[in-house]
Amino acid sequence: MLESFNDYLKIYKKSVDNPQQFWAEIAQDFVWRKKWEQVLEWDFHKPQVSWFIGGKLNITENCLDRHLPHRANQIAIIWEPNDPQEEYRTITYQQLFDEVCRVANMLRSQGIKKGDRVCIYMPMIPEVAFAMLACARIGAVHSVVFAGFSSGSLVDRINDSGCKLIMTADGAFRGDKKIDLKSIVDDALLKCPSVERAIVFKRTGSSINMQPGRDVWWHDALKNIAAECEPEIVDAEDLLFILYTSGSTGKPKGMVHTCGGYMVYTAYTFQTAFQYQPGQIYWCTADVGWITGHSYIVYGPLASGATTLMFEGIPSWPDMGRFWHVVEKHRVNIFYTAPTAIRSLEKAPLSFVHQYDLHSIKVLGSVGEPINEEAWHWYQEHIGRNQCPVIDTWWQTETGGFMISPIAHVTKLKPAFATFPLPGVQPAVMDENGNELIENGVEGRLTIKFPWPSMARTIYGDHQRFKETYFSTFPGKYFTGDGCKRDEEGYYRITGRVDDIIIVSGHNMGTAEVESAIDEHSAVCESAVVGYPHDIKGQGIYAYVICYDKPHEEDKLRTEIRDLVSKIIGPIAKPDKIQFVSGLPKTRSGKIMRRILRKVAEGDTTNLGDISTLLDPAIVDEIKMGAL
Repeated sequence: MLESFNDYLKIYKKSVDNPQQFWAEIAQDFVWRKKWEQVLEWDFHKPQVSWFIGGKLNITENCLDRHLPHRANQIAIIWEPNDPQEEYRTITYQQLFDEVCRVANMLRSQGIKKGDRVCIYMPMIPEVAFAMLACARIGAVHSVVFAGFSSGSLVDRINDSGCKLIMTADGAFRGDKKIDLKSIVDDALLKCPSVERAIVFKRTGSSINMQPGRDVWWHDALKNIAAECEPEIVDAEDLLFILYTSGSTGKPKGMVHTCGGYMVYTAYTFQTAFQYQPGQIYWCTADVGWITGHSYIVYGPLASGATTLMFEGIPSWPDMGRFWHVVEKHRVNIFYTAPTAIRSLEKAPLSFVHQYDLHSIKVLGSVGEPINEEAWHWYQEHIGRNQCPVIDTWWQTETGGFMISPIAHVTKLKPAFATFPLPGVQPAVMDENGNELIENGVEGRLTIKFPWPSMARTIYGDHQRFKETYFSTFPGKYFTGDGCKRDEEGYYRITGRVDDIIIVSGHNMGTAEVESAIDEHSAVCESAVVGYPHDIKGQGIYAYVICYDKPHEEDKLRTEIRDLVSKIIGPIAKPDKIQFVSGLPKTRSGKIMRRILRKVAEGDTTNLGDISTLLDPAIVDEIKMGAL
């Protein structure tokens, strides 16, 4: 526990002056089967990073086994179902250990061994955590795909990583909807030759197709399976998981995270940022399909011996008080959610908040995108009763864990500022010419100039792309893709993406991916997608679409395009606004001038800058006139 901001400054200085010693001291608190020979080896020009070299471990021993002597009966996971009428579940550390061992043995019985890739496409039920930990237990590599993605997105991810087996469910509940997961999997597996087996958990009881020889029910596969499983001892740099994130070119990027550094960093940052104390109930509302769920629902909290709450539902069903009902019911002490959720709940009458007792909350957190000031104040005032710090965490799928964040009850807060780097994190603000801006009161591009243990090691199967994406813009530094301001007092504020990524409800969507889905429509000749400010989602998706022929029924075509995008990528990628245009603002070299499209989408056409380089400047007036 840190007592004061001075403590933070001391620890931060130590972590920067001697990073290797700093991380070695933290890593000593974990169970290693063999201690590391060297703490760190790195070269950002290659890029190559290795932590705790020669160290041997199994992350599940640190999440499960080591807690059993004194925490066997403590609750590890509270599971709150989608329907408040359904019984919630509590799983102790002993029960979690037993379940993980059984599922690990089940995977072994299905032919899965160390290094094999396993795809997990499941609802937010405890079994999804069992599946992840079971893979880690036997040294298999999990690749979780968010269960809101379409079969096409599933195909891309399975084939890229070469998964041998998929773990899924018959369906999922989300609010008043029932989602048929198995038929999405069936469609996908027609195009996934590497998958030999599908293990299906029964959640919704929907009637589904089971393909003989390939599909097996979870409960059948678990019959007569022992609840003890020797952990596979792996190298600190062996793969733990692959998780896909949208790229600015269409193809998703499989970020590779490894065992040792990831474990040390997620546990340390979880304990530090939230100032977690034993016995507290912690609830992160994310889905395990995203990095937030990996690091701060499963691995970070469990490695810390915490009680972590998993929630299957959505914030708005059965009504807008659902989150606060869960907080009261389970006496939640730390509540961690996304600005999107906060903004949608802010719009609901306050009676949905006031009918519940939220006094158990001690710390609030925000994740996924920069939080705007209005939402920040509402969150602190109405949910935190002006007594709880708001931990506005900045980090990425690529970073594995929190990078810049306040420390609860230690850092003096500024609304909408991520505040200061956590110990061990060395940010650098760069100008466009690649010079580091040393002083305060500056704005530029956010980079990191020194490695940290949980950083992604590569893009699966494409190290060159990893280098080009993250290490070529500013040689010798990791480029985050985000802009940032550092104010006069040294506080960091993240200003959002500087490339073609839109953050929709806290999730990265590559514009190229959405464009290629729109272009699949037979009536569409070309499209360009940009983000614009959206009251709820943070950013909405605005699509400019050129058709071969002038559309007769624009609204009908809009619906068709939205449905197609939903089918190819998933509902999250549906454009909010679709404007039909006769052309796009292109330079003579054929490059789309997206800043003009962004300005129009934002409703700000006063200063479009120099458009003389455009092939057809007149197109800009047409786009302005037709803006939605």
